[in-house]
Amino acid sequence: MDTKELWNNVLSEIENSVSKANFTTWFKETKISGFDNGVIYLSVPNTFVQEWLLKKFHTLILKHLRESSESIHALEYVIKEESKQKNQYVPTQIMSINRELPLSEYYINKDDNLNPRYTFESFVVGPFNELAHAAAQGVLSNLGIAYNPFFIYGNSGHGKTHLIQAIGNAIKTADPSKKIYYFTSEKFINDYVSSVQINKIEQFKEKYRKYDVLIMDDVQFLSGKEKTQEELFHLFNIMKDNNKHIIFSCDKHPNFVTGLEDRLKSRFAAGMVVDIPAPDQESRVAIIKSKCSSINLFLDDEIIDYLANSIKGNIRDLEGVINLIVCQTGNKNKSLTLNEIKDLVKNSIKQKKLLSYKEVVKIIADFYKIEEEIIYEKTRKKEVIKPRQIIMYILREDFNISYPSIGEKLGGRDHTTVIHSCEKIKREIKDDLLLLKEIQEIRSIIS
Repeated sequence: MDTKELWNNVLSEIENSVSKANFTTWFKETKISGFDNGVIYLSVPNTFVQEWLLKKFHTLILKHLRESSESIHALEYVIKEESKQKNQYVPTQIMSINRELPLSEYYINKDDNLNPRYTFESFVVGPFNELAHAAAQGVLSNLGIAYNPFFIYGNSGHGKTHLIQAIGNAIKTADPSKKIYYFTSEKFINDYVSSVQINKIEQFKEKYRKYDVLIMDDVQFLSGKEKTQEELFHLFNIMKDNNKHIIFSCDKHPNFVTGLEDRLKSRFAAGMVVDIPAPDQESRVAIIKSKCSSINLFLDDEIIDYLANSIKGNIRDLEGVINLIVCQTGNKNKSLTLNEIKDLVKNSIKQKKLLSYKEVVKIIADFYKIEEEIIYEKTRKKEVIKPRQIIMYILREDFNISYPSIGEKLGGRDHTTVIHSCEKIKREIKDDLLLLKEIQEIRSIIS
């Protein structure tokens, strides 16, 4: 077995499923040091990394190792120490998952693909996600009937996968007889293509129809896959007719997924469609405190407030920085100061690019499929007025540009026109849910 190539392949898979900060912190200095009787020995730089990989990433690592080779049965960690006689690493300490942790609490069940750590108990509820959380509880109270289908959307890192799997785990706990299956849209596509190639489409249909609850992640990747969408449409109807539940997640509202058939969009809209936006300040504080509590990390309120104010929009970024703090705390064997935390955040979080007003105009013009230049013209065409007013609203609310400056940039309009447009959009989004969703989608593109 070429263990170097094996580990490089596994690292490539892991890199796609964890944040950049996590990958750099915990996997950069790892390598396979040996393979014996089905056991992979993974070399790690120190005890701290050893314990962290064991606690947080063991299931993920072992999953990809087993997918690469059926001969692999177990994974153990060794701390590397450079030998004085030879330029090689030799194990000085071994920690085995079999001796330290109950397997049932860490392994993903192959029958349903659910991660046992994704539960409602570990899901932090705040103002930003309380509607999605309440709707998820509604699914549990009337399975197969209420909110069927249940469709959650939002940007990456907002907790969609955690919530939809928490539903699955709660159902499994309440009624072990229920057949549940969590899968990605990519898995569904690959299964369909393979079944067509080997002329076993009926087996494909039966595979998915046997479940009581189906949970599909990342619906957006079905875009343009007409035949696969057709199979999902038929599967959807059969599940619905038999009071079986279907749960979906996506990175955007189904109406804004290009290449998705209207009949599927209609089916999604017939249930409950709810978004999980970026966490607000209060929720970010709660998430940080929850994560710290789960790993026994103490941070002063001043540091927590700084992190919550500095890292906005993505829960994974918050987790990544907390992991870095844990790592640095372990390496230095002391708590970090606020200034050290600031340096850590500055060096580990990619700073957002500041967009020019012209780039904002282009994004919104493209969103509404109109020419960018027409925004600046003195036209009162209906198809132009709305996008122009939204541009004014976004520039004012999100970029804090003055009313006169916005008017000047958008064709020399009077500042009172800008004020009127911004106030109009503010009023309308209170009652016009479609307009609200459009603006949320635009903000997601801009961010």
